[in-house]
Amino acid sequence: MQRILKERDRLLRRSAQAYGLAGSIAVLLCLIVPGGVGSTARQGSLALVCLMAGGQYLLGRTGAIRWVLLVVACGLGIIYFVGLDSHPALPLNLVEEATIGLVAAVPMSCVAVVLVVSRRRLALLLTIFAMTLGSVALVSSTATATPLPLALAFSGWLSCIMAGWWISQSIPRVMNRIAAIGRAHRAERHASELEAQRRTDARLLHDTVLATLTLLAHSGVGVSPSALRQQSGDDARLLRQLRLGGLPSPRRSGVYTLEPVRDSTLGTTLESVRQRFGRMGLEVEWHGSGQVRLPTDVLDSFLLALGECLENVRRHSGVLHADVTITDDATTVRAMVTDAGVGFDLAAVDAGRLGVAESVIARLRAVGGNARLFSSPGAGTTVVLEVPK
Repeated sequence: MQRILKERDRLLRRSAQAYGLAGSIAVLLCLIVPGGVGSTARQGSLALVCLMAGGQYLLGRTGAIRWVLLVVACGLGIIYFVGLDSHPALPLNLVEEATIGLVAAVPMSCVAVVLVVSRRRLALLLTIFAMTLGSVALVSSTATATPLPLALAFSGWLSCIMAGWWISQSIPRVMNRIAAIGRAHRAERHASELEAQRRTDARLLHDTVLATLTLLAHSGVGVSPSALRQQSGDDARLLRQLRLGGLPSPRRSGVYTLEPVRDSTLGTTLESVRQRFGRMGLEVEWHGSGQVRLPTDVLDSFLLALGECLENVRRHSGVLHADVTITDDATTVRAMVTDAGVGFDLAAVDAGRLGVAESVIARLRAVGGNARLFSSPGAGTTVVLEVPK
């Protein structure tokens, strides 16, 4: 709230400064009109205009009351110089009336913009307002002037008071609204981060613990006891570290570790994927690029998605052989996983299953990649994985 009030006061000061200096320039132009104002009044008024402009500039910088009083004193001096300079029996000419009304309406009334922010300043504002109108009325009656100076003074002060009040009331409301939008944005971002973490946790469990439990439920058919023990041991260590607050980082497909990943060369990590599935009874034949470098986070997601595709081949295709073709161009690395198994109907896949939707497609999209599936019953399955370099 304190910052909002400071911004409001700064805007009020700058508005008063700009408005007041513009009015001082207009008064200066009136004073130098040939034959408009007497020479004595012109000399004294010109000095006061310069002094008033300096006070307006400092008022815009600090907003101190002493500069308000200086501006008002100079304005009153100009009013009396111009209004009392002519002979009492002669009426004021149009230039003198315009000068008096303009001084009161613009360069003096600019102080109202900075005096509407508190009750004590409002009391000072009313006092200065009454003094200004009284001085204009006194000079007009003494020098037999028209109602023009008084009308200009009243309308100028009323406009400045309303503008200052509107700004002082609007700025806090706008700033509070902006703060509310910022809080809503932070809450939305926090909710999005929680949802992303939930999805990551779901992928983690699906790719490790749930996969191992599925093997155990099927009595480890097609997997050697040593491979099953090794995978179960990896899962147990991972869960132990997670319970202690560690955050996993995947080193290679299907295996998570809490150690930082330093090797980002695809060729060296594909071998670990091949060996893992070889231990589990799935023969994977590799084709295409041997060495492709990727950013660590992209490499992790790519290999995890690739491992999930091979896991689906092992579990659901009914065959023990898969082909993986790695290609790349200037911007993209692609992997095509193909099997000649039983295939499936894409439209019949349950939307609640995480294997393809989360562990493959969503995982790649999180790093700017994509995945496409092609399959039909009895015709095998092909999955194309794409990630940016």
